[in-house]
Amino acid sequence: MTPEQLHALLPQAKLAGIYQLPSDGVEALRQAAESLDLACFTIDFSESGDLTAVLKALGDELEFPEWYGANLDALNDCLTDFSWNEAPGYVLILSGADTLHALRKPFVKINRVLDNAILEWREQDISFWVFYERRTDNLADLPTLA
Repeated sequence: MTPEQLHALLPQAKLAGIYQLPSDGVEALRQAAESLDLACFTIDFSESGDLTAVLKALGDELEFPEWYGANLDALNDCLTDFSWNEAPGYVLILSGADTLHALRKPFVKINRVLDNAILEWREQDISFWVFYERRTDNLADLPTLA
């Protein structure tokens, strides 16, 4: 997708979800998010070999408050309350998730929390997008934006 197409799409909370994104689309996504003043975060999971490391990486990169306990409940609490980083919408770009995806169960758990955050923000008409950067075909089971 072009930055212009993304610029039209990203504000639409009802379309927000969890998608895969080819590596060559990351820069266009960042440009579109920036042009809309959306909070855009890139989290690299390539050094995160298990759920605990992924939860820590999310907390560090998203600058969660000190009370963040690096567990799934705390992740949900923080993702549904960005009071320390208010924005008209949010974009998470998750890279290096091949290991997490291969573990399957932790991947599903993280995505449940992410999906819940998307739905909670949608109720407030605020877009919350999650994009897994696809470097290989390992994430082919996630939808892409057409």
